[in-house]
Amino acid sequence: MSLRDRIGLDLGQRNKIEDGLAAAIEHQVRYLDLKIDVAPNAVESLTDARVAKIRETCEANDIHVGIHTMSAVNVAEIAPHVRDGVDRYLLGHLEACKRLGGGWMVVHAGYHFTSDYQLRRKAAVDRLHMLADHADKLGVTLLLENMNVEPDDAEVHYLAFNLEETQFFFDAVKDTSIRWAFTANHAHLVPDGVDGFLGGMDIARCDEVRLADCWRNGKEIHLSPGEGDFDFVDLFRRLDKLGFQGHYMNAFGSLEDMIKGRDVLSQQMEEAVDSV
Repeated sequence: MSLRDRIGLDLGQRNKIEDGLAAAIEHQVRYLDLKIDVAPNAVESLTDARVAKIRETCEANDIHVGIHTMSAVNVAEIAPHVRDGVDRYLLGHLEACKRLGGGWMVVHAGYHFTSDYQLRRKAAVDRLHMLADHADKLGVTLLLENMNVEPDDAEVHYLAFNLEETQFFFDAVKDTSIRWAFTANHAHLVPDGVDGFLGGMDIARCDEVRLADCWRNGKEIHLSPGEGDFDFVDLFRRLDKLGFQGHYMNAFGSLEDMIKGRDVLSQQMEEAVDSV
C-alpha cells in the first residue's frame, strides 16, 4: 500500500460524518477518525438508520473508521459522581464505536493539577484497565495517545506527554491489549523529540501515527505541512525502517487542508525517494 493510501483524515468535531465519507470516496481515503461528542455528530444523533447507512458506505468503499474521544474528559478523574460520568462517557463511546463498525478508539491518560499527580495517575491506569476489558469483549482496539506538553506555569497538565510518562503508562497496561496512537507533532514539542519516542517505544505496538506540523519545542498547534519545521520525510523513512505497519492520520486545519496535505506529504516522500 502506498504512503498516500495509508494517510487518513481526522474529521474533528466540525465535519459531518457523511460529508467526510463523501470526501473519502472522492479522494480514495481509507482511514477516518470520527468524533461523536457534539453536533453534527453527537452520539445521540446516531440513530439506527444513520448508523446503518454509515456502515454500508464504509463497507462498500473499504473505509476503516475509529472514534477519537475528547481529551477534555479526564480519564484520571477521581471526584465522586464525576468519575462515574467519565466511565459512562468512555463506555458509551466504546459501544458507539462498535455500532459504527469502528476498529479502534483513541483514548488519553487524562490530566492532573500538579499536587494530585500520583493520585490522578493511578486513577488513569485503573480506568484504562477497566476500559480495556470492555474493549476486548466488543472487539475494539484501544489506542492510547501521547499528549502535548503544557507551559510549566499552567495549572493543568496532561499525563503521558513525554517519553518517560508514555513509557510509564504502557508499562502499567502491558497486561492489556491497549496499543499506541503516536502523535508525532506532540513529540516534537518536548526535548525527547521524535528521536526519543521512536528510540524508546515499541513501534510494533503502534497502530496509528498522527500528523500535523508545528515548531520544535514550541506550543501546541496543528499546522498544515510546510507551515512549521517538522521533518515528515524523515519520520516516514524512520517508521518504514522500524517496520511500522499501521495507518497515518492527518489532524490539522479544515477537511480540504487535510486532503491537500495528504497529497503534499506523499509527493514530498516520492521526491525524496527519487533524489536518493
